[in-house]
Amino acid sequence: MFSNSDRFKESFLKRLESMCGKGFEETTKRDQYLTLGNMVREYISSKWIETNELYRSENKKQVYYLSIEFLLGRLLVQNLLNLGIKDIVEDGLNDLGINLGEIENCESDPALGNGGLGRLAACFLDSLATLNLPGHGYGIRYKHGLFDQKIVDGYQVELPEQWLRHGNVWEVRKPDEATEILFWGKIETSYDNQALSFKHIGAEKVLAVPYDMPVVGYHVDTVNTLRLWNAEPAAFSANQDILSYKRDTEAITDFLYPDDTHDEGKILRLKQQYFLVSSSLQSIVSSYKKENSNIRHLHHSVAIHINDTHPALAVPELMRLLMDIEGLTWDEAWKVTTNTLSYTNHTILSEALEKWPIYLFKPLLPRIFMIIEEINERFCAELWDKYPGDWQRIEHMAIIAHDLVKMAHLAIVGSNSINGVAKIHSDILKHREMKSFYDIYPKKFNNKTNGITHRRWLLKANPELTNLIKEAIGDDFVQQPDKLIDLKRHIYHPALKEQFANVKRKRKEILAKRIADKNGILVDIDSIFDVQVKRMHAYKRQLLNVLHIIYLYNRLKEDANYTIQPRTFIFGAKASPTYYYAKKIIKLIHSLADKVNNDPRVSKVIKVVFMENYRVSLAEDIFPAADVSEQISTASKEASGTGNMKFMMNGALTVGTLDGANIEIMEEVGKDHIYTFGLTAQEVLNYEENGRYRSMEYYHHDLRIRQVVDQLTNGFFSEDEGEFESIKDSLLVQNDQYFVLRDFASYIDIQEKVGVAYQQHDKWLEKALINISHSGFFSSDRTIQQYAKDIWKIDPMAVRV
Repeated sequence: MFSNSDRFKESFLKRLESMCGKGFEETTKRDQYLTLGNMVREYISSKWIETNELYRSENKKQVYYLSIEFLLGRLLVQNLLNLGIKDIVEDGLNDLGINLGEIENCESDPALGNGGLGRLAACFLDSLATLNLPGHGYGIRYKHGLFDQKIVDGYQVELPEQWLRHGNVWEVRKPDEATEILFWGKIETSYDNQALSFKHIGAEKVLAVPYDMPVVGYHVDTVNTLRLWNAEPAAFSANQDILSYKRDTEAITDFLYPDDTHDEGKILRLKQQYFLVSSSLQSIVSSYKKENSNIRHLHHSVAIHINDTHPALAVPELMRLLMDIEGLTWDEAWKVTTNTLSYTNHTILSEALEKWPIYLFKPLLPRIFMIIEEINERFCAELWDKYPGDWQRIEHMAIIAHDLVKMAHLAIVGSNSINGVAKIHSDILKHREMKSFYDIYPKKFNNKTNGITHRRWLLKANPELTNLIKEAIGDDFVQQPDKLIDLKRHIYHPALKEQFANVKRKRKEILAKRIADKNGILVDIDSIFDVQVKRMHAYKRQLLNVLHIIYLYNRLKEDANYTIQPRTFIFGAKASPTYYYAKKIIKLIHSLADKVNNDPRVSKVIKVVFMENYRVSLAEDIFPAADVSEQISTASKEASGTGNMKFMMNGALTVGTLDGANIEIMEEVGKDHIYTFGLTAQEVLNYEENGRYRSMEYYHHDLRIRQVVDQLTNGFFSEDEGEFESIKDSLLVQNDQYFVLRDFASYIDIQEKVGVAYQQHDKWLEKALINISHSGFFSSDRTIQQYAKDIWKIDPMAVRV
């Protein structure tokens, strides 16, 4: 049905009318989307079946990627691209008077992630399939995902995200593969044939039902699987209150990251994590046993990856399955577990290194807690042998200490590999944050710098730039992204620069129209599009960006002779519903936008735009249009970043601290093609150690700082003078934890250099093209090949349909 456009049109019309029960002229865009989606999924099915059959028959090692987030984005056009049938479908639809883009807009953009963690997982799945590597994702099928962000009077308001309102054409429900998950209850211990046995009695049972989605490789026949688990009531449960039991069960997969400020929310989050881990591991072990008789060899056929600390319960859960169900001894089970599991750390922020109170953990997961206690006892005994009498070190490294279960420590001890996600991040882990673990497990630690899939962030998001690159260097880069470096030979050709400028202008026009339609703000296409889009968090320092804009406003108002290159500042970010400081920054951005955009003189030079409900489909319009990429986190705090790579790949120049992957971008493109500023990671760490930073000194000694900080509370904004007092307090009373004021002068200086450089537009275009040509290194294909070779030990398996 996809062999040519005429064949497709015939099949599409027939299917559309049979599915909808009405004539073509009466069908809606949604009818057309659902019909096309079902046709594409059916077309994928044969490859999907063949891939699974190959994996079963060859019985080679496979990897299972456990992640609490998978931020997929829309799949229709991406699947058409990967299948190589986009042009056929688009031509056929055009003949029928249907626009593919309008159909795509009917597809939900599921918020099954909060940012880089979830999008990285999605990029990794794409690369695994494209490289013919046997690898699958396991996650949770959240009914409402994160949340839909609405802005009301400048304030963030959260609404339930409704991605499943019209169903999901890509998923297949597999009720016959459902598993039972046990919460609460008690553990009965007894001797059976001179061995300890454990029985979980009085447990509350929850059914985990899998929904499988195909993951299509680019122009290959490999189709891997993303399995998302849905929580449903079991047939029998110890909970006698049926309505309460049903509500509690369904709450497990209702929302991503429920509010955990109170115990009820903490319990729900812990339930989610165990639900993901237990259902996934039961499924993986069951699949393994269908083809293998010896469970002691599980690690020869299975690699299980823990993406951040959320799935760290994989360690005790795999031990439970191997001992309680499969009958292995502790030592046998530990050998299999540690050889099967690997762990990626994504942060050094203590708030993200999860710790669970024992008083909540032990009653909810009684058997799992018993196993963790035993792991901890044995680990601490190992430490005692190595460091006799060093109680402080042992206390610091223990998995259970101070009535808390430390998930990062559990993941480290129970895995065979621990990796950071950028060179500097991995070095900080090894030599600072996790030095004590590195000292005893040096061979476990390694680096795998993050990557992005260029098939989403270049081919799909920016087809105009893709075609330009193909005309310049051919299309080898599509399959081998490192070939983008060939573009470097052409960057000084006037014709190429002119074509690139036209592509960038067209993408800026597309984004400008979206801004006008959604925000009612008219922006200057010839201005610098200066963009900061990412999760709203204090360490990412959207506040530094805002204070700089206030500074520019002041200069323009006070000095009639002061001129700058016109600039449009574009923000996009969601703040966690309970992160009130971050939400206050969103309000500040909107108040500043009102001030700037409504000033007759200033608004001719600068505009401020906040784009509501930042998500993958919006990002696909933003990245190709950006001129400047704001990557201004406090040095040492951003593990890697992937937005920096997406901007780079689309020809934006980075303004950034020497943090995360910014450093490796600089190493790739050279210091002349990136704009760095501020404290180094070591300088930040030194300040944190010696406590010698005094934000008040910068406030008193730099009149620019004093002015912009005072304007937060002196009536400069139309809001009540106390509206932004908490932000001012964070900078002065709380001593500016993320060194915003320390880096302020340096940030102003680098931004002035950016403005001057942009005016030399021919040179600017060359810098942008150099960034694009070096972006192939940051492909997730490179990252996944490193994971496959160094950690998972898996090999490509080519499917033939």
